[in-house]
Amino acid sequence: MIRRLFKKKRHDPQSKLGKILDKYNIPREYFSINRRSISRGVLIGLFWGFIPMPMQMLAVVMSTPFIRFNVPIAISMVWLSNPVTMPPMYYMEYLTGNFLLGKEGIGGIELTMEWFKNHLADIFVPLYVGTAFYSIVVSYIIYLLINWLWIRSVKAEKHRKERERRARHEQ
Repeated sequence: MIRRLFKKKRHDPQSKLGKILDKYNIPREYFSINRRSISRGVLIGLFWGFIPMPMQMLAVVMSTPFIRFNVPIAISMVWLSNPVTMPPMYYMEYLTGNFLLGKEGIGGIELTMEWFKNHLADIFVPLYVGTAFYSIVVSYIIYLLINWLWIRSVKAEKHRKERERRARHEQ
């Protein structure tokens, strides 16, 4: 299942990517395909993707010295917050922040710069409380889900191979 999807993309040291990694001395762990690397990449990418800030991809790259993860996966997760998805995401974070803080929120929202400039102080705290919830809690739940799916996939593949081996021996 999920594991097989990623495992098909093995890195050959003689490939173009392998030569670039060797030339610029980039650790192969940043491109490795295993459960830990992929799930961490999803976690880091979603963490930064939920935060309303410019240059989220740069934040992902700046995280690499501290945590080893699959960088392309993390960057692709950051792309989930794009100009089309940002308004609903940030509005959802704002509503969640209001709910967690027990506030009513602001009515009569207008999509003008003047309105945002006048109400930034009212929006800021609930938005970032909701952002913290999604960045930490939701991205960690998805991290756990990816780990669980990967382990389940490995077990299913192991059982399938065992059944095939038994079927060959019975013939």
